[in-house]
Amino acid sequence: MLAYIIRRLVYAIPILIGVNLLTFALFFMVNTPDQMARVQLGDKHVTEEAIQQWKAQRGYDKPLFLNNTEQSSGLLTDTIFFEKSVRLFVFDFGRSDEGRMIGADIAQRMWPSLALAIPTFIIGIAVNIVFALFVVMFRATAIDTAAMVLCVALLSISSIFYILGGQYFFAKLWHLVPISGYLAGADAWRFLILPVLIGVIAGIGGGTRLYRTLFLEEASKDYVRTARAKGISETAVLFRHILPNGLIPILTSVVVVIPSLFMGSLLMESFFGIPGLGSYTLDAIQSQDFAIVRSMVFLGSVLYILGLILTDISYTLADPRVRLS
Repeated sequence: MLAYIIRRLVYAIPILIGVNLLTFALFFMVNTPDQMARVQLGDKHVTEEAIQQWKAQRGYDKPLFLNNTEQSSGLLTDTIFFEKSVRLFVFDFGRSDEGRMIGADIAQRMWPSLALAIPTFIIGIAVNIVFALFVVMFRATAIDTAAMVLCVALLSISSIFYILGGQYFFAKLWHLVPISGYLAGADAWRFLILPVLIGVIAGIGGGTRLYRTLFLEEASKDYVRTARAKGISETAVLFRHILPNGLIPILTSVVVVIPSLFMGSLLMESFFGIPGLGSYTLDAIQSQDFAIVRSMVFLGSVLYILGLILTDISYTLADPRVRLS
């Protein structure tokens, strides 16, 4: 297994390089350093001298990929791409275009993102499994049909509708929770309970349908029919046989999401004013802060690759018959 992990980490290097190159190229196709300077300086009639000074202070006065004025190693190293992107591979995120340390911002903002994402993740999985088991218990009945219609309806509704509806009823109309904002410490739950509830409800439709399919697949296997033939009750078959074996693909599929939990949710954090990494990324996109966007894309890629490796490992641990090679 150790050899497999090392090999996957080695394979990840060209993937990260490609992501870096693609992000860099796409960003500078949309925005030139001069346009970035004008946006940051906030003045349509800013002088050329001010633009050049802004670019020099932030290292955007150099060529993008190749510096023809330099020789040997400087041809590649004395460029915007090398100075802004290569350092990411040692997790040196540098400074944002506003001068703030990106690493410090990530370390500070990851906690509100985790405080929102972890409860939503855990409660959502538990609720979806319970609902899926309930539907499987009444499969091929009117309850099963009605539940699937409800799931499709929930899937058809935009997440923004849940957010705006929750804010209107629970915060504005009934005054049960704050409509937005965030406080660290013991009072954080007052600001998190509504977005967590909305996140769980918004995920019921897709989660229940997926888990129902997995449980029904298990219910059609020979060992389940054998258990029923022995006279075991349907409830016992469901909880002793279908549930434990159905959890294997469920657990291995959700492991890939775990490393990316602290990246935050763009919509939730923005609408509820939670200072997490999701709103941090969205603000950077709106302000065209390439340094932050580049860092968050790279970090998200690293976490996704780690999630895939963890998924393979978890599947091996859950099913000893599987061998990594």
